[in-house]
Amino acid sequence: MTASTISGRSDLSELGRSEATLRTFLHGLPGVDQVGAEQRAAMLGTRSIKTSAKAWAIDLAIRMVDLTTLEGADTPGKVRALSAKAVRPDPADPSCPHVGAVCVYPTMVPYAAEVLRGSGVHLASVATAFPSGQAPLAVKIADTEAAVAAGADEIDMVINRGAFLAGRYAEVHEEIVAVKSACGDAHLKVILETGELATYDNVRRASWLAMLAGGDFIKTSTGKVPSAATLPVTLIMLEAVRDFRAATGRQVGVKPAGGIRNTKDAIKYLVTVNETAGEDWLHPDWFRFGASSLLNDLLMQRTKLTTGTYAGPDYFTLD
Repeated sequence: MTASTISGRSDLSELGRSEATLRTFLHGLPGVDQVGAEQRAAMLGTRSIKTSAKAWAIDLAIRMVDLTTLEGADTPGKVRALSAKAVRPDPADPSCPHVGAVCVYPTMVPYAAEVLRGSGVHLASVATAFPSGQAPLAVKIADTEAAVAAGADEIDMVINRGAFLAGRYAEVHEEIVAVKSACGDAHLKVILETGELATYDNVRRASWLAMLAGGDFIKTSTGKVPSAATLPVTLIMLEAVRDFRAATGRQVGVKPAGGIRNTKDAIKYLVTVNETAGEDWLHPDWFRFGASSLLNDLLMQRTKLTTGTYAGPDYFTLD
């Protein structure tokens, strides 16, 4: 069975019940043309946009940021300050939109929730033994349930790359299904850690596996390995969500994370979204940036466009 033979959701629901069926499907997906994908990503990265469109793109990118702090030294005070910035990124300009979400460890969720409640900013938490994914399923479920109970309405889970690379696709599928169930009403973002998947074909397979198991978003990276988000990898994931919706009618979001630090790069990603998946994905409900430093550059560029004056990097609070 291949992607082109799927005719409805009933076919998809059967795939996870058998390791053999799941393997046959995933290895039946069309192979990725590595040279073609990299050339197309490079071409899209050269597109320029006019000033009026740039202002719109900057505001959209701000609304798509998952403002993130995932450090062992995180404190309640740091998380509260970051959450306040998420709600009012530029206190001097009330027209500046808020970000998409704040992303923190489960223990920091209550402190973010204090600030974000009623703001429209989502509260995301990494779970499932982030960033390694190496923990028993019961621990991953408990981790997820604790974060949701504390106020998270989005969970960023990480797959067990060891199981995936060993070809234990059913095990990975079952874990995602179980974590999705533990999320309740919270949305589930499935982190593939693409830098450890070795090939573009594996990125495509992992993307489909995460969607088949019920993921609401597929996310490139934890930000904890040297190779994070890249345009070619994101393009492949965007092709996957586009094809998945065509096959099933269900739309899934994409979140590149790690290494996206400036406005120029963010706009390259927005162009790639538009040209690959289409306008339906140009919304914070369907595309996010996992970032900590990107927001400040977006704010600096926004200030330059609106005032004609370029604010220095110390004008905005450090994240």
